[in-house]
Amino acid sequence: MIPIFGQALKTLQAAVQDPKFEAQVVEIAGLVKRALAGGKKILLCGNGGSAAEAQHIAAEFVGRFVKERKALPSIALTTDTSILTSVANDYSYDKVFARQVEALGEEGDILVLLSTSGNSKNCLAACRSAKAQGIKTIAMTGAKGGAIKELADLCLCVPSDVTSHIQEVHLVVLHAVCEMVDEVFPS
Repeated sequence: MIPIFGQALKTLQAAVQDPKFEAQVVEIAGLVKRALAGGKKILLCGNGGSAAEAQHIAAEFVGRFVKERKALPSIALTTDTSILTSVANDYSYDKVFARQVEALGEEGDILVLLSTSGNSKNCLAACRSAKAQGIKTIAMTGAKGGAIKELADLCLCVPSDVTSHIQEVHLVVLHAVCEMVDEVFPS
C-alpha cells in the first residue's frame, strides 16, 4: 500500500472512533439543516486547500450533492478575486473574509471556518465579525484547535497535525453534512 493511503485512513479511523467526533458532525449537520430550512445561508472560508474545500462544499449546496433537490444558498468567501484583492490592498489580508461576512452575512446564517491550524488570522477575524452579527460559527481544525477553538460556537478538531490528512477528514465530514442535508430537502 502507498504509505499516504494508510496514514490518511489512520487519521479518518481515529476521528470516527471517537463518539464525541461523530456527535459533533451530527450537531453541525443539524445547525446547517435548521439554518437552510429557515431560509438562511451557509458561508464558508479557508486558505489554500481549505479555500478549495469551501468552494467545493458551496457548490454541493447550490448545485446538488447526490439527489436532485432545490438549490440551497451557500457562498464560498474565497472566490471573488476583486473583493479579495481590494480588501487585502485597502485593509489587510486579515480582513478578506471579515468584510464579506459583514456585507453578506445575516443573523441566523452559518459561517464554516476551515483552518487546519485554527490560527489563520483572516478566519479569526471572520469568526469575530460573524459572532457580532448573530451568525453561528463552526470551525474545523486540526488536533490542537488553535485560537479559533475558543472563539467559534462549535469546533471540530481532526486528530492530526498533518495538513493533508486534516483536510481529507474535513472533506469527508463536509460530505457527510451534505448527505444529511439532502435527507431533509425534497427532490
